[in-house]
Amino acid sequence: MTSNLRIFLKGIMDVSPLMIPVVPFGLIFGVIAIDLGFSPIETMGMSIIIFGGASQIILLQLFSGGASSLVIISSVGAVNSRHLLYGAVVSEHLSDLKLFWKILISYFLVDQAFARSNEYFKNNNNSNKYFHLIGGGVTCWIIWQTTTFLGIVLGSFIPEKLGLSFAVPLTFLALLVNDFRKLLNLAVIIISGLVATLGYNYIPYKAYVIVAGLTGLFVAMILTKIFKK
Repeated sequence: MTSNLRIFLKGIMDVSPLMIPVVPFGLIFGVIAIDLGFSPIETMGMSIIIFGGASQIILLQLFSGGASSLVIISSVGAVNSRHLLYGAVVSEHLSDLKLFWKILISYFLVDQAFARSNEYFKNNNNSNKYFHLIGGGVTCWIIWQTTTFLGIVLGSFIPEKLGLSFAVPLTFLALLVNDFRKLLNLAVIIISGLVATLGYNYIPYKAYVIVAGLTGLFVAMILTKIFKK
């Protein structure tokens, strides 16, 4: 077995346990997208082009709420902006690569692959260690596209009258469960939630999500500075 293949397989094994919670989110995305009127091709295209679970779920939520295209694009871009930080962190390990490899790796630089590969990069100095990130990223891609497709198939059999759009906010609620255990996180969640709720009917262009998100970031910054003193 070549060194590159061994590192590639190592990336697959390291990221695989993190794929378990990804499966239901992929299924939900596929089902809800069909329920909201997206075609199977549009749904799969979204997963292939955007390839970002959280931002795709946000897109569906804003779309179902009647938000404008500008708000939807801005919100998805804001959520995906964290990948700029991921790129900055791993760039020191990949600076010697050719442009083709950098572009390829940037596509697969998702949350789970970054978390595992960044740890691997810190503990290994071999020149071909980037194959670990490719292995992890490819695994994430296959799982996400497969579960999206299965969600599309399931969505085509679910009656439209059932109305599954409620599953979108429930999905985000599930993501926040662990954060409820920390007082600071709970304060930020409550404040940003109140801003979003109160601003739903008063903030123009359905931009309440962006305003609530920025408010949450500001509150988090203030509270962090206060409690660090």
